[in-house]
Amino acid sequence: MTQRLTYSSIIFLILLFSSQLFASGELVYSQNGMVVSASELASEVGVNILKQGGNAVDAAVAAGFALAVTYPAAGNIGGGGFMIIHLNGHNTTIDFREVAPHAATEQMLLDEEGNYDTKRSLHQWTSIGIPGSVAGLVYALEKYGTMNLSAVIQPAIDLAENGFVLDYWLVESINKFHSSFVSIESSKNIFTDNGDSLKMNFLFVQKDLANTLKLIRDNGKDGFYKGIIADIFVEQSGKNNGLISYDDLENYEAIEREPILSNYKEYQIIGMPPPSAGGIGIAQTLAVLEKYNFTKEQWASSEYIHTISEILKYVFADRAVFIGDSDFHEVPIDYLLSENHFNDIYSKIGETATSSLEIHNIEYIPSGKTETTHYSVIDKDGNAVSTTVSLNSSYGNKIVLDGTGFLLNNHMDDFTAKVGVENQFGIVGSEANKIVPGKRMLSTMSPTIVLNDNKPFLIVGSPGGSTIITSVLQVIINVLDFKMNIRDAINASRFHHQWLPDEIVFESYGMTEDVKLDLINRGHKLKEISILGRVEGILYNKQNNLFWGSSDKRGFGKAVGY
Repeated sequence: MTQRLTYSSIIFLILLFSSQLFASGELVYSQNGMVVSASELASEVGVNILKQGGNAVDAAVAAGFALAVTYPAAGNIGGGGFMIIHLNGHNTTIDFREVAPHAATEQMLLDEEGNYDTKRSLHQWTSIGIPGSVAGLVYALEKYGTMNLSAVIQPAIDLAENGFVLDYWLVESINKFHSSFVSIESSKNIFTDNGDSLKMNFLFVQKDLANTLKLIRDNGKDGFYKGIIADIFVEQSGKNNGLISYDDLENYEAIEREPILSNYKEYQIIGMPPPSAGGIGIAQTLAVLEKYNFTKEQWASSEYIHTISEILKYVFADRAVFIGDSDFHEVPIDYLLSENHFNDIYSKIGETATSSLEIHNIEYIPSGKTETTHYSVIDKDGNAVSTTVSLNSSYGNKIVLDGTGFLLNNHMDDFTAKVGVENQFGIVGSEANKIVPGKRMLSTMSPTIVLNDNKPFLIVGSPGGSTIITSVLQVIINVLDFKMNIRDAINASRFHHQWLPDEIVFESYGMTEDVKLDLINRGHKLKEISILGRVEGILYNKQNNLFWGSSDKRGFGKAVGY
């Protein structure tokens, strides 16, 4: 529900948040620590944990729970994600991706004629994977944090219980899906004002979500996967032809995995392993790119865009054919990251475009955006956390689990429902990513930490579905190769190629007419869009011992430091 915000409340909130350094789309610096996220309030929560003596993991967990309250389009406890941790010189990753229910079947997202059914994969209860966010955040805190759960989750509880100001951007984001929310009673009760669209200058109160977070505070992981929440989940799933069972919830576990480690020039790249394709994809692209020598003057040139687009065709083709949940499918990581494979890709790139259909033989069937969020954290000791979480579509399937206050994901759509058929991101897949009970769906989420001399240099990530890899990649290149500061590296124009469909997607301000013409003459198809990704990043400057952060101008997040 919503309540009108009083004048005194506005003054209180202005005073409360005026004491920190924060900005959206701007360059922010600090000496002691920093959090950059899609929500100013969540960034504030994380920095306050750092001020209390918490480490980067404590702050990341606090910000993660806060995002479930203040950035409901993607921040969540009803979805999943990935976390990379650099702590005391040690690198690790936590996989809390959703899994397919044990009642799932390979054909479950197809209609009676065997065609891909978007209602089943995106909007109905069959779209829900078993959520992993709570398990992942609690696991990270218990193993690598220094504070207790009640301390780091309480700010999120307070925000949900007492409410916070709805700014213009969040109002616009929620109201964009008003017709969906108003048609679902449990969602209508939270994301509308008694059925009307939300307005600015309201206090957004989420009592049910606060109560759910209290259960997690008091009972840890079991407060979500057992007891009252599990009862509600299973009951409502059964009533709506869903597949969620008690065993699905009780047996969910976050998994700690070895990161994908690669080198690029004098830097070390820490990436996420499968079921994320991000770590492999970024490592592959940088390895092939290192065989070239682009100068600053060639940034955004037709030669530069052509070369990276050609590399990306092979990277995304490899993603479709070879990568899936490594617990169910053997992913040939050694081959994909071998010098022989890099040389093979390099040898096939010429002056003109290669047809995507010549790279891997998958029959392509075109179909008919989406929401993920990333946050980056660093503490005074140089410990760093890079986390990307998602509900898949914006606000997931738009279904609030009645009585709990949280939205449900529609990540079952990230499985290959039918070989050669696009999902909502235009991505096609193979048998490697087919639906299997208990399996984790393939992802392009790409939280990344770049090290220099084994110390964090760049912490970065982005939302954007299939464009995540290319958004993160280009920020890394902008910083490492073109020596841009973190703000300029993030705000610079971007482009994207994902093998299929066979086209270069570019931002409307990102190419000159001469560049467009040359790319067309090389055989490329071009597609103009408004934005690609929304990156949140932190850069460590060794010269002045400062953390520099920026939140993408394409979004409305904040970098906060102290």
